[in-house]
Amino acid sequence: MTESDRPEYVWAYPEQKPSRRKLWLIIGLSAAAVAIAVAVLFLFVLPSIGREPQPTASPTASPSPTETPTTSPTPTPTSTPTPTATPRPTTTATPPPAPEPDTDSFRAEVQPRLDDAVRGLDLVTQNMDLGAQIVDSLQNDAAALSDTPAPSSLAGEWSEAVSRYGARLDDLRATYDEGTGTAASLDAAKAALRDLRAVVGL
Repeated sequence: MTESDRPEYVWAYPEQKPSRRKLWLIIGLSAAAVAIAVAVLFLFVLPSIGREPQPTASPTASPSPTETPTTSPTPTPTSTPTPTATPRPTTTATPPPAPEPDTDSFRAEVQPRLDDAVRGLDLVTQNMDLGAQIVDSLQNDAAALSDTPAPSSLAGEWSEAVSRYGARLDDLRATYDEGTGTAASLDAAKAALRDLRAVVGL
């Protein structure tokens, strides 16, 4: 067997395949690069394309006010008002007038002050130094008697008699202020008081 007939041995090295870890690493890096490129495109490139170039303001120019976009108001649906019942006006009931007092009730009401007036004028006679204070008290009682409503059958006569009695008390009080004699004024006040008591049957 000649040398030419011998088979020639060739050293063949098996082809080395990349490991799976390296393959996934390459895929992950490629995906990250694509994501970064897309993010840069959306954040920087696309907004600058749609934005209009703004004029450069000079240092002395006053800043223009920012224009607020006007939005047309959205029409709101109008609701049909619900009819409400009209409140009826409330009428205030007028209280009935107080019943007119009879003569006996009226006499019983005014008698205590009329009796005090008799004693008061007697005290003026006995205590001339305290006469002014007593007359002041009698004038207050006379005002209360004038404000007491009388029956219609006695109203006119009672009003005139009370006014006359009050005027005589005023005259008597004036004598103390002036320092003149009180005898005549005191007698006139007592006479007016007797007429007033006679109106109610006292």
